[in-house]
Amino acid sequence: MTKKQKKTLYRILTAAALLILAALMPAQGPVRLLLFLVPYAVIGWDVLWKAVRNIAHGQVFDENFLMALATIGALATGEYPESVFVMLFYQVGELFQSCAVGKSRQSIASLMDIRPDYANLEKDGGSDEVDPEDVAVGDVIVVKPGERVPLDGVILEGSSTLNTAALTGESLPREVSPGTDVISGCVNLTGLLRVQVTKAFEESTVSRILELVENASSRKAKAEAFVTKFARYYTPVVVIAAAALALIPPLFLHGAWADWVGRACSFLVISCPCALVISVPLAFFGGIGGASKAGVLVKGGNYMEVLARTEIVVFDKTGTLTRGVFNVTAIHPDQYSEADLLELAALAECWSDHPISRSIKDAYGKDIDASRVTDVEELSGRGVRARVDGRLVCAGNGKLMDEIGVSWHPCHKVGTTVHVAVDGIYAGHLVISDEIKPDAAPAIAALKSIGVRRAVMLTGDAQAVAEDVAAQLGLDEVHAQLLPSDKVDQVERLLKERSSKGALAFVGDGINDAPVLSRADIGIAMGALGSDAAIEAADVVLMDDKPSKIAAAVRIARKTLSIVRQNIIFALAVKFLVLILGALGHANMWEAVFADVGVAVLAILNSMRALHSDKDA
Repeated sequence: MTKKQKKTLYRILTAAALLILAALMPAQGPVRLLLFLVPYAVIGWDVLWKAVRNIAHGQVFDENFLMALATIGALATGEYPESVFVMLFYQVGELFQSCAVGKSRQSIASLMDIRPDYANLEKDGGSDEVDPEDVAVGDVIVVKPGERVPLDGVILEGSSTLNTAALTGESLPREVSPGTDVISGCVNLTGLLRVQVTKAFEESTVSRILELVENASSRKAKAEAFVTKFARYYTPVVVIAAAALALIPPLFLHGAWADWVGRACSFLVISCPCALVISVPLAFFGGIGGASKAGVLVKGGNYMEVLARTEIVVFDKTGTLTRGVFNVTAIHPDQYSEADLLELAALAECWSDHPISRSIKDAYGKDIDASRVTDVEELSGRGVRARVDGRLVCAGNGKLMDEIGVSWHPCHKVGTTVHVAVDGIYAGHLVISDEIKPDAAPAIAALKSIGVRRAVMLTGDAQAVAEDVAAQLGLDEVHAQLLPSDKVDQVERLLKERSSKGALAFVGDGINDAPVLSRADIGIAMGALGSDAAIEAADVVLMDDKPSKIAAAVRIARKTLSIVRQNIIFALAVKFLVLILGALGHANMWEAVFADVGVAVLAILNSMRALHSDKDA
């Protein structure tokens, strides 16, 4: 609970104790009124203040006004305990509702790891750590291995590989060399780089992404609380009906003023939507609890409501539908066995720390005898050359094969191809690619089975890789080679194509997904491996990174909404019945309060059904 929620809980407990104490005191007349005014003021001062403030701003008929009028009316007719208890019960419902929505999100920008802490500015033959905002266009900065590129620029000196996954979602690191443009937020993996800054920090890629997140968050409309919308129509009707009940019989039917004014005040107390206020958030609590048991964290009841209306699901690729871990997925030898080709490639790559080299060595899976390898030469952007057991082994891309005059052929499989040549003769090739998650295809099928009409993939990866993944998974639409801003544009387009009652969900895991997670109707993040920024920007978090949980989450949300509707209909039906009895003088305020409590208990029992998150939810 937040500090504010804890404060409300303490007020409720204090007011409850004071109410019991006042009820036990043998006081009469004004003293008794003062005793009950103490707990009433403790628990209800904020409701009264909101009612007065809203009236001053022209917003008269809301739940605060209804609660103030009803409880003051009860005090005026001498129903002191009932007045305090009604206000107390209302505040309990408000606390439940506050907890259901969840604590306010902190600033996404402060959690984003792509924001650089410093830049190594070249100065007087050395380098000083300075704030990136203090670096001017044209200055030269040094980026060491393992550091994040702090500003956009062009490489003057050095070759390396950059991990751009946080920005573009590309599945493999990018080779860079002198003359290559680099963008802020990337991680330098291998070599030392000297970079000339081309954009000030406020215009850099990092700053633009931060701005996208903030703008997208502000554009996302929050669902208005049901009770507020209900009270907009309910409260004026009830107040007018109570006024008519107090005035018409005495004026036209010769009724006793005291009797009918008393009935009107009772009518107002009966009309307080206490059971309704408490049943709605409790139903969402049940749904949120059931989803948590299934490994799905829903940040509030309002997101549960949107999730239930999902009809378009948009996926990121790397880390969402695929593992985000690179492996040797195919070995195609020409002159050797698969085991021998893999061994030659692993030995040739033994001294390299490139991600592709590591994946080959991991696939080999044995201890490498480095004494068998001599004359190792790493060729930037092409591969490696080394002598293995006296034979010249070259492992790399097609450029390296062309350079050494070896005839090679492309692979039909999608991924990064590493060709191997031994003593100038082509020996075969290996394919390195990101593996599709085992439950990705079943996840897409499950979504379509529950009525999701479109499954779309947006990725910064290459077109061929994206199309291959989409074909394997049965996706309806795919867009590749996208930057974060491009993903937002695509989501904007898809938002216009959904139905009036439908919702669009975006599923992602990287920092680059934070802007589009915020822009979608409902953002879903991978919690186990996803970035803090993506998790903070999302409305729903899959705690075990299984995309198949999305369909389960939608089913749970729909079941929860069904329970909410049941609670609302039941609460309103009972309320309407008791209102009629109160108007006829057959129900006093205590009966109305206990009727509300009974409805609330039944609503709680009904809401507990949402805790059972079976697959048929």
